[in-house]
Amino acid sequence: MTNDTLPPFLQALLRPDCYPHPAAELRLVQTHISSVILAGDFVYKFKKPVNFGFLDFSDLEKRRVCCQQELLLNRRLCPDIYLGLVEVTAEPNGGFALNGAGPVVEYGVRMKRMPEERMMTQLILAGKLNREHLDALVAVLADFYSRAEGGGEIAAFGAASAVSVNVLENFEQTQGFIGQGALSQEQFDRISAYARNFLAQEALFQQRIDEGRIRDCHGDLYSANICLADKVYIYDCIEFNQRFRYCDVASDVAFLAMDLDFYGLEELGRRFIDSFSQHTKDAGLAAMLNFYKCYRAYVRGKIGLFTAGDPAVEPAVKAANLANAAKYFRLAEHYAAA
Repeated sequence: MTNDTLPPFLQALLRPDCYPHPAAELRLVQTHISSVILAGDFVYKFKKPVNFGFLDFSDLEKRRVCCQQELLLNRRLCPDIYLGLVEVTAEPNGGFALNGAGPVVEYGVRMKRMPEERMMTQLILAGKLNREHLDALVAVLADFYSRAEGGGEIAAFGAASAVSVNVLENFEQTQGFIGQGALSQEQFDRISAYARNFLAQEALFQQRIDEGRIRDCHGDLYSANICLADKVYIYDCIEFNQRFRYCDVASDVAFLAMDLDFYGLEELGRRFIDSFSQHTKDAGLAAMLNFYKCYRAYVRGKIGLFTAGDPAVEPAVKAANLANAAKYFRLAEHYAAA
């Protein structure tokens, strides 16, 4: 999508003079649900007016509420990164401003910009991710989950019937993409059959509830949302739907383990899980790991399909997302066959 086809407020925010701080170099990053502007030492994230069923940003008030939730929830792990709510206002001169005096036309989240070279994905691609990084991650996560809310309403989301809502929804939302290059009918059938068979083991899920392993987790724990700089920063948790965040801690850490597998770092993935299990005294995690890895790989494949289908995404990004989606579906099929 070229600048002149962007929403008018985004076009305005791609000019340095809109910011109360130096922003000589501006970069817009598009996902299937967000428009993110990298502006100097800060990041501005705006939610797209979309409704995918599992998330609904279709009106301004819903986007405001979700921005506030994003700040609240992410400050659990990154209190010094999430700075506050930002308002985009329509000004009398026909332009737009950040936190101006005119009526609010959009809400966003303002964050400190983290060093890109220390992003976990960049460390992986550079071959620099090591065991010490994973040990630091385990320490942060073990402490986070020990303090995270659990029990009662949250624990119910660990039941097989509740987990199946998320898992089966993925299959429903990807049926229309079968045979279009990234997902074959055979893969779909194998993965969905495996998931349904595992979900039938209701006692296994109940055991996790009884052990207190269902918590208010992060929900999107993979390398793109982790920065390993002066300390561990884990950001961009799921704020838009509780049922994706209220989950077994095994589901959360399986996402990161799957991500390491995706990049061919299976040994580091095993070390991460072994260390986490030991730190949290969670011997039962192993029985759930493959299932949740499969689930998470399929989710990433689905997101790749959604992102590729967004008209705001550039052709090169679309092609990359389709290629990654195919790789994620192959990985999900691998877990289903394990």
